[in-house]
Amino acid sequence: MFDIRKIQEQVIYAAVKEKSNEETARAIISGPDEHGKTEDNPAWVKSTMKRLENQFDQSTVHQIRRNCQCSYGMDEKLALVKELIEASSSMEEFGNQEKAKAAGLFCNNGELYLQFPFCPCPMLEGVDRLETDTWCQCTTGYSKVLFEKAFQCQVEVELLKSIKIGDEKCLMKIIPENDIWK
Repeated sequence: MFDIRKIQEQVIYAAVKEKSNEETARAIISGPDEHGKTEDNPAWVKSTMKRLENQFDQSTVHQIRRNCQCSYGMDEKLALVKELIEASSSMEEFGNQEKAKAAGLFCNNGELYLQFPFCPCPMLEGVDRLETDTWCQCTTGYSKVLFEKAFQCQVEVELLKSIKIGDEKCLMKIIPENDIWK
């Protein structure tokens, strides 16, 4: 069965270990006294992010979280984005197709955005509110991977809003390095 908590523990562990060491990675996941094993998902998310934020600077924290995306449903989303690209001749056409809008994409002044009217993260299902957007940075990593595969170029993704930190929607700006429709 699909265990999102186990997946998140593994990807956070690997991302932290890459930036530091095994001991730090283990402490981030479980806490100093291994109490993380008994916390429910909402408590674990909050305490794990607090430990991460206390251990690293904000830039490193964001890099770590961007590397924690789970790739859940990536193939279906990639197929949709590629279909939208093939049916377009510009970013405006791409972002203004009905299928794009239905998926949360839109184009404004030539810039591409992705929005959700709800939090799409299953790990945050029981979380009312987060203090920071640290957890949400994994969605920027997910979107970066998705759009880099689809656009076949480097892509930057900027998290602009997050429902779980009190915004009315989740909103990201998708910034491709190259013009997709040359």
